[in-house]
Amino acid sequence: MRSRAVPRIRIKRAYERASRDDGARVLVDRLWPRGVSRRALALDEWAKDIAPSDQLRRWFGHDPRRWKEFVSRYREELRAPAARERLEALARRARARPLTLVYGARDEQHNDAVVIADALRRRSRRVARSAPRRAA
Repeated sequence: MRSRAVPRIRIKRAYERASRDDGARVLVDRLWPRGVSRRALALDEWAKDIAPSDQLRRWFGHDPRRWKEFVSRYREELRAPAARERLEALARRARARPLTLVYGARDEQHNDAVVIADALRRRSRRVARSAPRRAA
C-alpha cells in the first residue's frame, strides 16, 4: 500500500545552520557551496545529478528576468529518466520524514531547489490522488 503521508519538503541555504528539524538534508547543486565544510553542511546526500546542467546554470546566471524560462528548461531536464528516478527516490524520502533541499545561491526565490521542491510536491500529490482509499 502506498503512503499518503504529506511530504515535508523544505529548502535552506547552505550557509544556514543545520538543525534537527531539517530531517534528511540533500544538497541539490552541481557545485559545492564556497567556504562551507562537509561537516557544517551535515548532508545525507549530494544529488548533483539532478542539478541544472552546466549549460543551463550558466545561461540563467541567477538573473530573475530569466526565471520563467529557466524553470521551463529545467523542468525539461528533470523529465529525463535518470532525473525522474532520482526525484521519485527523494519523494519517497519526503513521505517518510522531513526533507530539506540545500542550495548555495543567494537568491532564495530563484534557484534550483525551488524548482525541485515544486516537482516533488507535484509528484507527491499525484501519488496521493492515485493511492487506493481505505473503506470507512
